[in-house]
Amino acid sequence: MNKIKFASRKDRSAVENGNELALKFDDRGLIPVVTTCANTGSVLMQAWMNAEAVEKTIETGEAHYFSRSRSELWHKGATSGEFQIVQDFRTDCDQDSLWLIVEQKGGKCCHVGHPSCFYRQISVNKSVDGIVELTQPSNRPNG
Repeated sequence: MNKIKFASRKDRSAVENGNELALKFDDRGLIPVVTTCANTGSVLMQAWMNAEAVEKTIETGEAHYFSRSRSELWHKGATSGEFQIVQDFRTDCDQDSLWLIVEQKGGKCCHVGHPSCFYRQISVNKSVDGIVELTQPSNRPNG
């Protein structure tokens, strides 16, 4: 596949209403991406992509991300077998964040073994001496 040519962001109307990919990467060359499960609608994870990760995801149909902790391209599932097959790939109105809808292979998205990286709940209005407890809810939204 040829290297993707991202469109100019000079024309705000074209960015917001046009049909050309004109992603806005941050000063580190990254853009946030939320990944959800195509079957359940559950949020699986939030990660980051750089231009190469976007290109590889489009080229292969499998999710690629940029690991900030390792400073490298990351093909989801390459080492774990927990691949994400892209069903839909979207950008928001001003093209500064992304949304992947995937089929999660292997059943576990999170590197610590959970189906979703969002497996803990933050207790709202229940801090004790400023300490907020994280719990694992029995009722999980959308799955």
